[in-house]
Amino acid sequence: MLDDRVRAVLERLEREDATERERGLPPEQRARQVEPTTGRFLFSLVAPQTDCEVLELGGSRGYSSVWLAAGVRNLGGRVLSLERDPAKVEAWQRNVEDAGLSDWAELRAGDAFEQLPQIDDVFDVVFLDAEKDDYEELFRLAREKVEPGALVVADNVLSHPDPLASYSAARQADPTLLSITVPLDRGLELTVVLR
Repeated sequence: MLDDRVRAVLERLEREDATERERGLPPEQRARQVEPTTGRFLFSLVAPQTDCEVLELGGSRGYSSVWLAAGVRNLGGRVLSLERDPAKVEAWQRNVEDAGLSDWAELRAGDAFEQLPQIDDVFDVVFLDAEKDDYEELFRLAREKVEPGALVVADNVLSHPDPLASYSAARQADPTLLSITVPLDRGLELTVVLR
């Protein structure tokens, strides 16, 4: 599952991210990828599932996409990633190809608000890691693409309490969902759709 090609790409992206942070690049110019422990967590969520269909909202340069695709390839499944930044789209494609995961991951370039209504698939897992002010609307649109039992994982809910504390509170107050905040890295909100 985590062969040498996958590990090499992950390690390279981790080095690039560390260098960008050390140089003090503004967030919009950085990869803005998840922490390695969050990547391993995402891998562990999808790897045991047969034919796991994953929707990723905010693919950036593909770091989390590589973790997710490496997980789903073992028992079948795929990752559909949405990313709007043209520079990151090109890097995503290169990184996923370098990792040998092109058969398990697909990228759709463009705005998620335009892309999501056009997608007919049903997903088992949604990973939400986009612009923080967009989480509520993206969750609403993504919920139309899942069935009961699906899991939505939102990143950054502790590192960005404004506006994401209200995102977590809304998920936890909704009786059609079961949601919990996991204090891993920047904070993950894990939400299971009950009905």
